[in-house]
Amino acid sequence: MPRSWSDKRERQYEHVKESYEDRGVKVDKADELAARTVNKERAEDGETKSRKKA
Repeated sequence: MPRSWSDKRERQYEHVKESYEDRGVKVDKADELAARTVNKERAEDGETKSRKKA
């Protein structure tokens, strides 16, 4: 987990990761999907730098 994540986002990451693992997703894939999910939420909530859309 990146250091820039807040405590809220770290809890969200753990919850999402556990949910994927409970559904039978391998640990490495669950880590990746959970991180992507949290980063997507951060972007939607304006917690990240803006990026230009192509």
